Amino acid sequence: AGLAFDVCYTSVLKRAVRTLWLILDGTDQMWVPVVRSWRLNERHYGGLTGLDKAQTAARHGEEQVKVWRRSFDVPPPPMDEQHPYYQVISKVRAISSPAWPFAGPAGSGFSTASDDGGDETTDDGGSETTTDDGGDEITDDGGMSDAAIMELNLPTGIPIVYELDAALKPTKPMQFLGDEETVRKAMEAVAAQGKVKK
Repeated sequence: AGLAFDVCYTSVLKRAVRTLWLILDGTDQMWVPVVRSWRLNERHYGGLTGLDKAQTAARHGEEQVKVWRRSFDVPPPPMDEQHPYYQVISKVRAISSPAWPFAGPAGSGFSTASDDGGDETTDDGGSETTTDDGGDEITDDGGMSDAAIMELNLPTGIPIVYELDAALKPTKPMQFLGDEETVRKAMEAVAAQGKVKK
């Protein structure tokens, strides 16, 4: 595909790390430096962690689930210490307790990545980089309106290309690396995830 990278960034989530390995192996670039940061993990669903989206929609309503999933500034209910996943998540290495958000809106991935001072995900310009994350960063650095974000159904597992300027602002609209029909079906599947099963 003609892709060449100078540096790669990924979260510490297993699937993100493995995806990056596949990309680097497939492009014969396993030697490229990789920066891993928990701050690039996808957003934290807080008290909803581990719950099925359809069951959550049945309990709280489809519209509320959509707001929790898509809103840039409305977090889901926070995870408390009694939550079954609390002990596992709170033990992630290299995260100090006050820094770890126990719930976060869709924009939280971008804000926590930015909390690093931007040093981990920026360079002096001109570098070819790849960032493998959960999609949270896309909504903010894509310059999208809140209304557009609420309707955005990013397809799972389909890479998105952004061309950025020196200030990390997009110079072109995002582009999916996949054929139009595959992307459309994947977006429909994501949209259906927050619906009540009938």
